[in-house]
Order: sequence, then C-alpha cells, then structure tokens
Amino acid sequence: MENSLIINIGRQFGSGGLLVARALGDKLDIPVYDHELIEKAAEESGFSRDLFAKNDEKRSVLSLTGYFDTSRFGQADNYLGDNQLFTLQSHVIRTIAESGPAIFIGRCSDYVLRDMDCLDVFITSPKEVRVRRVAERMGISPEEAASLIKKKDRTRENYYNYYTFGHWGVASNYDLCVDSSILGIDGTADLIIDFGRRTGLIKGDMR
Repeated sequence: MENSLIINIGRQFGSGGLLVARALGDKLDIPVYDHELIEKAAEESGFSRDLFAKNDEKRSVLSLTGYFDTSRFGQADNYLGDNQLFTLQSHVIRTIAESGPAIFIGRCSDYVLRDMDCLDVFITSPKEVRVRRVAERMGISPEEAASLIKKKDRTRENYYNYYTFGHWGVASNYDLCVDSSILGIDGTADLIIDFGRRTGLIKGDMR
C-alpha cells in the first residue's frame, strides 16, 4: 500500500463502524486509531489519559485537578477548555497522518485532515439493527440501548457540528455513506476498498 492512504470513518453509535474500520485495517494492513488517539494525545500533552477519555467526542470545560502533570509542565491554569483538548487531539491526528497510512475513527478527523487526500466514509445502520447490536454487546434491554444510542448520536453530532461547522452524518460531507447491515461488516469493508480503488485513493493489492 502507498504510505499516503488515509481513511476517516464517521459512524452512528451501534452501526459497527469500529468493526468495519478494523476489518479495513486487516485487509489493507494499515493501523486503526480509535482510543489510541487518546493515549497519544495524553502522552504528548502531559495530561492524564482520563482527561481525554472522559471527554472523548464531547464538549465541556474541565477542572485540571488530578489530571495535569505538574512535574513536567509546572503550574497550570485551573481549567482546560474543550477547544484546547480538540487542538491537542487534532495535532496528534495530523502527526500520525503525515507519517504514514492510517484509519481514523471519528473525532472530526475528516475535518482535521480536510487539506489532505483522504477517503471519508460514514457508517450507518437502521435503528432496530443498532438497538439489537448495542443491547447484545452491553447486556442491556432494547429500551436502554435505544436511549443510549440517542444520547451518543446527539453527543457526536453536537461535537462534530461545533468543530467542523458542518453537519454530522449528512451525505454531502463524505465520499461514501454505507449501511453496514446490508453487506455485513466484512462485506462493507470490501465495498469501501472497491470504492477507494475506483477513486484512485487505494492502490496496490491487499495483503
């Protein structure tokens, strides 16, 4: 694979977006970044992982107490805004993208890398499919799963729309929107690869 291949995956909660991304990573032999971005952002910034994890794809203003590594950076202000967290994480995304092929999950990576040649994909599924998947995965009732899906999607939408000035999940923001329930996880990954080859962004053979 060429070193320039970057795929950005947006996804509805429970749509199997992470599973599709992992299938893509296996088929294309390139790394997938999801919670790994949190680890790298924390490492580079000197803040603890918990600070990023608790505010992943959310907007908030945070007290630094218990999060800041004062031995590395000295005294800090009492609060860290979500804009600063977004900037730190965006820096990590760009650094990774500039160093080699990668698949990024969410976190406005399509916007952060908008000046680079990327394949931007949004993964969706019917609500009933997502409810069933979330309920089975988390061991909760369908009603609880439906409520969680609504909350998670709203949070992701607010986060994306705020930082990108765009519209989360709207087809015009992406190169390809796919219902993963039609072809399944593996078939959806194959479809994305075929689409990427047709666009010229994916070159060469899969391993």
